[in-house]
Amino acid sequence: MTLEIEADAALPPAWFTEALAAPVTERATSLDGVPLAYRMWGGPSERGIVLVHGGGAHSRWWDHIAPLLAAERRVIAIDLSGHGDSGRRERYSFDAWAREVLAVVADAGLDTPPVVIGHSMGGMVTLRLATMFGSQIEGAVIVDAPLRDRAPEEQAAQRQRVFRQLRRYPTQEAILARFRPVPDQPVLGYIADHVAAMSIRQVDDGWTWKWDPAVFNSRETPSGPLTKLDCRAALFRAEHGILSAEMSDLVYDRLGRVAPVIEIPVAGHHVMLDQPIALVAALRTLLSDWDHSRPEPRP
Repeated sequence: MTLEIEADAALPPAWFTEALAAPVTERATSLDGVPLAYRMWGGPSERGIVLVHGGGAHSRWWDHIAPLLAAERRVIAIDLSGHGDSGRRERYSFDAWAREVLAVVADAGLDTPPVVIGHSMGGMVTLRLATMFGSQIEGAVIVDAPLRDRAPEEQAAQRQRVFRQLRRYPTQEAILARFRPVPDQPVLGYIADHVAAMSIRQVDDGWTWKWDPAVFNSRETPSGPLTKLDCRAALFRAEHGILSAEMSDLVYDRLGRVAPVIEIPVAGHHVMLDQPIALVAALRTLLSDWDHSRPEPRP
């Protein structure tokens, strides 16, 4: 009996396998001639959520999160240019990535402004989107993003540890064994295994990662100061992540003290890899509150 229990404990839980089995639609659009891949969950709905991944990541990091948010909204996860199955640009910028989110929203046919949720570098994209086009989205949720500093994967590229160039690996097993989140942290193995398997592509001489090294070598930094936004906003910080309590307080002040700061207990930076249920619960609670309250009037 003990051996059987241990074997069962090593298997992914039912909620995870059910989430991966949820119906999903894969689509693509383009902006500036660059193909943009995205995935959609949930039935037709006037309301939507857009999930924006971090640097070096892709839409499949949200595979186990998106279905749990799709009960009353259509949920979209985008591959930003230079990531996942989307095309590449000669030069990347947060302004271009922000416009890509709007291009996907338009292609998906959402009738009302969506809530945009961005993690890490994707949180910086989300904040830039809210700054530039706040009236076109319902709300911006920024999840453990550096905001005033460079994202961790960009720092790693500058130190020439990772992300400087695409390595080739002779076998699928060899490349999967090298998968590590940046910054490294404890993760749930069954989630990391799925994300890793979705992060690679086969080439003539073996296997490599899907991200474009130019994302980290030639990326333009976001411009403009933090100002009050024309949409709702919320900050999520992981207890052991990269967004400090001091920076959270600073951003809270800069945004007019109307963006709640919500901490995910015991989570590392990559919250969807170690505390996915806590992340979903916090997002559901926030969205429910926004559904039943009115935003603060703009001065």
